[in-house]
Amino acid sequence: MSKRKYEQVQQLLPEIRAMSAAGKTQREIAEHFGFSDKFVVKRLLKRERDKDAKLRAGIVPRPKGRPRKDAPPRDVVAEQAYEINRLKMENKLLRDFLQLAGRK
Repeated sequence: MSKRKYEQVQQLLPEIRAMSAAGKTQREIAEHFGFSDKFVVKRLLKRERDKDAKLRAGIVPRPKGRPRKDAPPRDVVAEQAYEINRLKMENKLLRDFLQLAGRK
């Protein structure tokens, strides 16, 4: 096989996982698909393990990029609560600063 570009490696993930579970080394998997070295396979498997660990911990992956115009709104109540807390902390910080500066 000729050397591959690494743009479509994610599509090979089920086959790579199956080969890895069958006991093949990362180097053997890379040679089978024609990758230049084993690090393509190694990084792919690491990314997937990290994603799985985050899902088990309850961390939901956020989509990359700007949201679409017609996308449903995110959790508005949580965002408002976060914004209120942020503004309260900012006000407290400004009050403390003015008090230390002797203006109030």
